[in-house]
Amino acid sequence: MSGKHGSGILTVLILLALQLQVLLVGGDYIPPAKPGGFLYKNRHFDYDTIRIEAFYDPLCPDSADSWPPLIQALDHYAARVSLLVHLLPLPYHDNSFVASRALHIVNGLNRSATFPVLQSFFKYQEKFYGAPTRNLSRATIVDEIVKFVASVVGNSYQTSIKNGFNDTNTDLLTRVSFKYATSRGVSGTPFFYVNGFVLPDAGNALNYSDWRNVIDPLIGAKKSI
Repeated sequence: MSGKHGSGILTVLILLALQLQVLLVGGDYIPPAKPGGFLYKNRHFDYDTIRIEAFYDPLCPDSADSWPPLIQALDHYAARVSLLVHLLPLPYHDNSFVASRALHIVNGLNRSATFPVLQSFFKYQEKFYGAPTRNLSRATIVDEIVKFVASVVGNSYQTSIKNGFNDTNTDLLTRVSFKYATSRGVSGTPFFYVNGFVLPDAGNALNYSDWRNVIDPLIGAKKSI
């Protein structure tokens, strides 16, 4: 999150300014035509489940660290818990907007591939920020991300993924996702809401036992209702 990478204070000020813009003037195309976010394993995101909303940056190391224990918890609870992922490409993570846009493109082409691509970004994110990309043009970075994503989804998708970067709608989806995060008061990643309420210590990776401590009491409370 902010503590490890870049100026956290400056980033919070930028995000707060964007949040104010969204609230005062509505921003571009806010609200969207339909709710955003990527639904994990297409589980129902409704009042019959414990609902987790996670805000992630695909090139954030803290986001990557938080992913395995969250998935372990989701596997444990199965259909009793649902996950909706929103993307917040932070300005101090190089090329995060491009990576986030690639995820929106993939989600439009093949939803079953969205989370494998996100997990691959988490695993190999060091390829796309810092020294490896410092002297690369934006066009070259886009080409590298297109090839990387195609290697996960299938090379038959490479042309469609590349064309997605020429589609203004994928740029819009990525911007709306960013603005949605700021409208919810999210200023760093990872950031979690459970049943609509923000978890304490936002921006820190929770381990598996942390998730169990959060969710077990909620499961028990549901049984008693």
